Amino acid sequence: MFGDPRHRTEDIRAADPLGADALLAAVPAMNARADTAALTVALRALVPDPDRAAQWSVAAALAAMRDLGILLGSLKRHGVQPLAAVPEALPVLELLGRRTDMVPRDTVHHYTTWNPPGRRRRSYTGHPVEARLQEAVRMVFPGLVAAVEDCSRVARLEPYDPAFAATLDRIARHVRTIVDSIDLTVAQVPPEYFAVTLRPYFEEVEVAGRDYLGPAAAQVPLWLVDLTLWQCDRSDAAYDAFLAESLPYALPGWREFHALHRGGVSAVSKLSAAVSWERMDRLPPELVASAAALGRVLRILKTFRARHIGIARKAYDDDLRLYEEGSGGAPVALLRSILDLTRENETLVRRAAVRHRPAGAPVGPAAA
Repeated sequence: MFGDPRHRTEDIRAADPLGADALLAAVPAMNARADTAALTVALRALVPDPDRAAQWSVAAALAAMRDLGILLGSLKRHGVQPLAAVPEALPVLELLGRRTDMVPRDTVHHYTTWNPPGRRRRSYTGHPVEARLQEAVRMVFPGLVAAVEDCSRVARLEPYDPAFAATLDRIARHVRTIVDSIDLTVAQVPPEYFAVTLRPYFEEVEVAGRDYLGPAAAQVPLWLVDLTLWQCDRSDAAYDAFLAESLPYALPGWREFHALHRGGVSAVSKLSAAVSWERMDRLPPELVASAAALGRVLRILKTFRARHIGIARKAYDDDLRLYEEGSGGAPVALLRSILDLTRENETLVRRAAVRHRPAGAPVGPAAA
């Protein structure tokens, strides 16, 4: 996975195959004026010759999609379907989608991870709060990449193996950045700013008769971690439907990860089965360690989701909201459902360990 050119973020950020730096610096002013004529001219000016685009590296193609995407979202925010205004962009978007093995528009990866920082930052508004949101989302991805690698290892291990707990502890360290990210968002991104100013830029755009979601933070695929820990065999229909819609926006390697593990046995199920086979009063220390480590990861996921719901409720409050669903296509009710599923699995793991704890044994972080 680490050899994937999509993880060479510095190369992608540095790339400017469309020569778009100067023009895109003017996009926030165009958006402030709702100048759809200027945005249309800008998109038309940046559309490359398909033959030239076909020769680009993956990094250059990703950068081109990033830059075209800022104009797609800007036009749609002001009520213009971009490809109705600039139909010659359609074959290029489709070509870039094929070249990068991704959807034919920009995603959260283009908007955050592959977006250059500083003066070259691609932005809808140019506002410091938008930059802070981009940074809060960007900081999640290095840990998520590492966590997915370790999730693959957990899927191959059994709870009696000391490596099971050790690998889960690494996953916990990797995903703790998601809590840091949500805390940063709470502190620096007012819900009303997101709901009123930014959310309209993440509307769906029609490409060849199909609607594609905008590059919102909701596309961050935390479900990759859920998958091997509990979701692959302990999910529900609503979450499965959400994953089916979200999967196309993931990186190719992550879609392969999902295909490989979706029919597997989750860490929660493996631990539950191992505990159920034990007939002694006290669990073997390896199982105690595995239960504690799995519980720690699930508590981190639970904490993130509880805070995420708090933000979502404020952003989609009746007094603020412009949309019934979140930018990732999910209503707040689905976030609550996923939190409940995470909490149920964390409780199951905790009770499995408690069930065999000797009388008088401590019930604290070291034993939980």
